[in-house]
Amino acid sequence: MANHDNLLQFSMEPDSVPRGLPLVAGLTGFTDSGSAVSQFTEYILDVMQSKVVAVFDPDELLDYRARRPTIYFDQDHLTGYEPPRLAIHLVHDEMNRPFLLLSGYEPDFKWERFSQAVLAFVDEFDVVETTWVHAIPMPVPHTRPIGVTVSGNRRDLVESKSVWRPHTQVPSNAMHLVEYRLDTSGHNVCGFVLLVPNYLADTEFPNAALTSLEFITSATGLLFPTDRLREEGREFIARIDEQLTTNDELAKMVRKLERRYDDYMKDNMPNEMLRSPLTDEDGALPSADEIAAELEAFLSARPHHDDGPER
Repeated sequence: MANHDNLLQFSMEPDSVPRGLPLVAGLTGFTDSGSAVSQFTEYILDVMQSKVVAVFDPDELLDYRARRPTIYFDQDHLTGYEPPRLAIHLVHDEMNRPFLLLSGYEPDFKWERFSQAVLAFVDEFDVVETTWVHAIPMPVPHTRPIGVTVSGNRRDLVESKSVWRPHTQVPSNAMHLVEYRLDTSGHNVCGFVLLVPNYLADTEFPNAALTSLEFITSATGLLFPTDRLREEGREFIARIDEQLTTNDELAKMVRKLERRYDDYMKDNMPNEMLRSPLTDEDGALPSADEIAAELEAFLSARPHHDDGPER
């Protein structure tokens, strides 16, 4: 068994964890605009079958004074304590296909040891690819699709999905380091940074979570139930649009952002139009049979990995 540097405590017998699965990741604690990461990870664990594989030791990784845990007070006594959790889960998608989900707080300390523990897990369990999501605020309108910056070594996704490819220095998070180490080791890895409207950055924007799941689908072929998120997104947008009718300054700002967005996209639209991977050219949802046929074609067209089992 690989050495996880005692940071990772297994809740399942390692021999019972399936090998050759994709790993999906999203950590909270740094610039989670629109609560994209917290929403999509909580949504997956809420609506899909899952079990905890392993948990990272918070005493090694977390600054409790910066992010204090919750404890419950009932009139005159304490009734419960919820320690923060950073864990790897075994989850099954809509078609009952297993995958791994790394979710929870972003480590405050020991990033190198954390990244080495993730790499050791990836190596030990023959993880076939790693896909992670992050979200930052950008001056873009909510009336346009949420764009994304793609990083990693999946050139197909960079070319087809990435609408903003800057040359810049940015504050990193722990998953940036994990991606860098995985890429250096030759592991298939892809990071999606969602570009969320800056005036919605401090909200729980359902479309940000929905878009996260759609990009994960485009990278992995995993399918997620999204009806609840879509309905919540429609209600959220309706409330924003209602505010636009009564706030001239807000409406003027959104129109200005729309013009800037449209002008930019004329020259920077990626090769594949940015639309949901689960919709057809007209934006309509396909039938279950059509989804299954598309999925079979997707999986048969993907290259096999010599160092791991076929999926």
